Amino acid sequence: MFKLLIFTLVGVGAQLVDGALGMAFGVTATTLLVFSGVGPAHASAAVHFAEVGTTLASGASHWRFRNIDWSLVLRLGVPGAIGAFLGATVLSQLSTAAAVPVTSTILLAIGVYVLLRFSIRPPALNDARTSPHTAKFLSPLGLFGGFIDASGGGGWGPITTSTLLSRGKTAPRTVIGSVSASEFLVSAAASIGFIFGLGSDFFDNIPIIAGLALGGIIAAPVAAWLVSRVPATLLGTGVGGIIIITNAQKLFKTFDVTGAVAALGYVALVAVWAGLLVVAWRRSRLSAAEAAGDLHRIDAEIDAPNEADAQSLEPSTGEKA
Repeated sequence: MFKLLIFTLVGVGAQLVDGALGMAFGVTATTLLVFSGVGPAHASAAVHFAEVGTTLASGASHWRFRNIDWSLVLRLGVPGAIGAFLGATVLSQLSTAAAVPVTSTILLAIGVYVLLRFSIRPPALNDARTSPHTAKFLSPLGLFGGFIDASGGGGWGPITTSTLLSRGKTAPRTVIGSVSASEFLVSAAASIGFIFGLGSDFFDNIPIIAGLALGGIIAAPVAAWLVSRVPATLLGTGVGGIIIITNAQKLFKTFDVTGAVAALGYVALVAVWAGLLVVAWRRSRLSAAEAAGDLHRIDAEIDAPNEADAQSLEPSTGEKA
């Protein structure tokens, strides 16, 4: 029961991050599971099976808030499902000893990408509610994102959401909502691939699956509501740093890096992470100040004509009776 509660809390936290950033449920949850000793293939399998429920709930919530472009969902999600099935099959054939460094390296690389993406180069903004991207661009992106997502235990959001946001052609809320909805197809396909690859062993981690799914479903409506209210630069930088440090620890252990070398590595990682958190915090404050300034300017422009009209209606003080 205690383990179920822990996995439920992990699911809540991972879904809140995923809903606010459009990414990182799988990366966050898989990182914590591998760190706790669960095998990479079983961790990825449990996360993806849980995501079948969480992504369905997330997609429904984003649909309710009108954050979804369904043509984008299909053109991205179907190739993503094919890639996810292939990735799950590949990971299932690797031994635990061989899979740990592979999965941790993929997660570490994704963590670096997320960290730099949100601290140094925040996503571009656009108000277009319908994506102009064609299947020629979306199909390879979905295929690659789905394969990395299943074989590394996460990566669908960091790869697809960040790429689409960086293009600056679609509103962030539409990108996040559509990617979240398309992830249902990716998660379902990955789960089928793991069932074929792991056989009956797939169901060894039912408590993990139940806890992650329950926590994700609970948090999904709140996460969808938070999309436009959470400073994504700060949250993304924080999540990226946690992913990097956690998977670096796993790689240090795998390659027997200990003592002073490991200590120096951790100090360097934390120092860089802290510096980028400061950059992200300042950027979020600047963005908030600029937004407030724009609102103040618009209010002033609206009030100015009203004040002029009011003055024109006032009687002149020099007018004689």
